[in-house]
Amino acid sequence: TFVRHKAWDLISVCNGALVGFVSITAGAAVVEPWAAIIAGIVGSLILDFTCWLWLKLRIDDPLSASPMHGICGMWGVLFTGFFATEAYVGQAYVNGRYGAFMGGGGHLLACQIIGILVISGWVITLSGTLFLILKFLNLLRISPEEEQAGLDVSKHGGSAYNFDHGLNKPDHVKI
Repeated sequence: TFVRHKAWDLISVCNGALVGFVSITAGAAVVEPWAAIIAGIVGSLILDFTCWLWLKLRIDDPLSASPMHGICGMWGVLFTGFFATEAYVGQAYVNGRYGAFMGGGGHLLACQIIGILVISGWVITLSGTLFLILKFLNLLRISPEEEQAGLDVSKHGGSAYNFDHGLNKPDHVKI
């Protein structure tokens, strides 16, 4: 964010730290410390690109949850398939395979890819089913007025921010 806007953004700094944690979670027990740093740096670039892409594709994710936990989580799983070391895998698992870039061949990487595909299929199927049901029951969207005001005002009776959202304390808010 600093490179593009020439200003520090606290939320981006916090997301950068969080994406580092997400990117290394899958391989924390089996990669070298230097590799963990690479995982976090690349993860932050993936997050930045994915957030930009989501905006271009008009995908509504104001908290960047799907790029953070979904896409960067997948990156962390792939990263493990590349950088898991023989010594650490041997300490953590019995007869384990190790990363493709560390001389272990492609078996672990193939397993990681299969895992990503299976988990993605599971999540897409269950989430898609849930969202279709919510859409059918007309529970998926809120009114344009509530969207403009923010759910903190319309559902919780107070704003998380110090400015008027255009509704001037709506009468239908129950405190």
